[in-house]
Amino acid sequence: MICVVIDWASQGPSGKMPVNFTESDEKGQIMPLNNEQKKQFKSIGHDLKPVLIIAGNGLNEGVVAELERALADHELIKVEIRSEDREERAATIAALCKAGRAELVQTIGKKALVYRKNPQPNKQLSNVHRYK
Repeated sequence: MICVVIDWASQGPSGKMPVNFTESDEKGQIMPLNNEQKKQFKSIGHDLKPVLIIAGNGLNEGVVAELERALADHELIKVEIRSEDREERAATIAALCKAGRAELVQTIGKKALVYRKNPQPNKQLSNVHRYK
């Protein structure tokens, strides 16, 4: 398996700073997914391949940049964390969700399913819209 990490620095591919795509309430708090949404996303995520693999270097700038790109394009992504320690994997997943301003849908073993809503999704790239 080949893992490609692209470093877009602090800007997205358009040259603009990334935008917060998650839904927020009037106080600016991220709204959690309800059970029906989680169920739908789990069924979509079952067939997805990991688009981001986090290995020994952990969360560095390149990984965070690729996470931003993947969430902006696909909204729902599968991430693989190559760590043997459960607590370390859980901490990495929590840091990943915080860095990407995303919601954790599901964790199974070394794989996590992560979602962040895009207000202007590309219907050909978005996993949520392609599998509806």
